[in-house]
Amino acid sequence: MGISGTAPRITTGKLWHAGRIFFGAWFVYAGAEYFLPQFEQPLGEAQAAHDFTVALIGSGLFAVVKAVEFVVGVLMLANRFVPATLVINMPISIGVAYWNFVLEHGAIAVAFGVVCLGLNLALMWPFRKLYLPFLVWKV
Repeated sequence: MGISGTAPRITTGKLWHAGRIFFGAWFVYAGAEYFLPQFEQPLGEAQAAHDFTVALIGSGLFAVVKAVEFVVGVLMLANRFVPATLVINMPISIGVAYWNFVLEHGAIAVAFGVVCLGLNLALMWPFRKLYLPFLVWKV
């Protein structure tokens, strides 16, 4: 990346952009629904999922997560800072996958976890050469 802020040319196709738009729209909705009174935040049907979500809400961390989700979604839809945005979002995708794989049970929950984490990773793939310098073992 040069001083002008332009990224190296990364080839992404129509399918990648469709995934970016879907991911962005999903995260705008997921982030916004917590703050909008007409939507009720799903807490989970399994007791562990419910307790975990209630604890996050009670601690105030859930509002931070939802704000980050919203910003991530907007940046993805605007196609701005995408490589950094995907890295910033990875802990949230891991948390969503954990919630769906471990705390909430059922095929739909597992599908949501797979799509969230899988899409985050798939969207990161074209930028892997940008990420490699960060994987320095020792400095």
